[in-house]
Amino acid sequence: MASELEINTPSSAAKWVDGKRYLWLFGMIVPLFPLMSGGMAALTGSEWGWWFAPLFLYTVIPALDYLIGNDPHNPPEEVVAALSQDRYYRYCVYAFLPLQFATLFWAMSVLAGGELGWVGISGLLVSVGIVSGVAFNTAHELGHQNSKVEKYLGMLSLAPTFYGHFCVEHNRGHHVRVATPEDPASARYGESFWQFLPRTMTGSLRSAWALEKKRLERQGKPVWHWQNHNLQAWSMSVVLYAIIAAVFGWAVLPFMAAQSLYSMTLFEVINYLEHYGLCRKKLSSGRYERCQPEHSWNSNHLVTNILLYQLQRHSDHHANPTRSYQALRHYEDVPQLPSGYAGMVPLAYFPPLWRWVMDRRVKAHYNGDLSQANVAPKVRAKLGL
Repeated sequence: MASELEINTPSSAAKWVDGKRYLWLFGMIVPLFPLMSGGMAALTGSEWGWWFAPLFLYTVIPALDYLIGNDPHNPPEEVVAALSQDRYYRYCVYAFLPLQFATLFWAMSVLAGGELGWVGISGLLVSVGIVSGVAFNTAHELGHQNSKVEKYLGMLSLAPTFYGHFCVEHNRGHHVRVATPEDPASARYGESFWQFLPRTMTGSLRSAWALEKKRLERQGKPVWHWQNHNLQAWSMSVVLYAIIAAVFGWAVLPFMAAQSLYSMTLFEVINYLEHYGLCRKKLSSGRYERCQPEHSWNSNHLVTNILLYQLQRHSDHHANPTRSYQALRHYEDVPQLPSGYAGMVPLAYFPPLWRWVMDRRVKAHYNGDLSQANVAPKVRAKLGL
């Protein structure tokens, strides 16, 4: 059983200690980004201080990932069940939500004050968008639990983004089709992020709607039913935006829409790098092989993993979707990213740089045989595959 720090292993008298137990609290830094940016602006006396959050995210965190390095350690298999049941780790995820909404409403009050110029407004927008973007990770962790309450909390965390259909598409769409050409959320070799973005956004929306339509039809209900999970999630967004407009005025809604758009791109760029070029084999039956750890790009960079509830241990997540973040394992023989997500995201925004870094890794993973990879149709035709 789990105590505060230790778990007795049945195979020995020794006790295994989770050395990262309290490090997960550092994840609470992310929803505080707007406040940190505001503090930097006040400290420096310059509106450029409102750009502290993106500067911290894209420079300081990758630098810390590089300096601190990887954490390849796994919990012993015999403690995984007890570790997964320890409620402390759930509370670390829950804590994100009140901080997320507190800083959102604080940001709206600053914006409505009308004292910021365009530099400050744009910096605040990106800071809030980063929080909304990382909230996808909170929704991701909550959405994979069996509790209905946690699933609805996951929807709530996406209310600022108007992207709540993710909660339907990710579990019942992406996890079924991952690392196949049919999956809109799996990037193809040779496909730039800017080509991937419209394909995944429209494809995921269509998939989420079709999945709910099929589910409701089995129950004899129309798709436009209040039990449609997409409609439930979008309704949370409508209510949130209405409250914000009522409290701070309609003039703040363009800001909300813009931060939502930025958060969507931040989420989708993570999708882009998680499965780029990787493909499951199609069997003689016409079905794809079971998703294995080698069908996701993995990263053990400690700092970003702490901030993202080990989302970067994506290989184990897709092999074991219901496994809680604290119990996810590292695999030695799976494709590894050269940096944590915070360092990889800027690369994805610049396709030539991304392809220079990643294409050779895809080729190496398949020993030069790109016919085994998930290749963009135009590139496949060009290569004669």
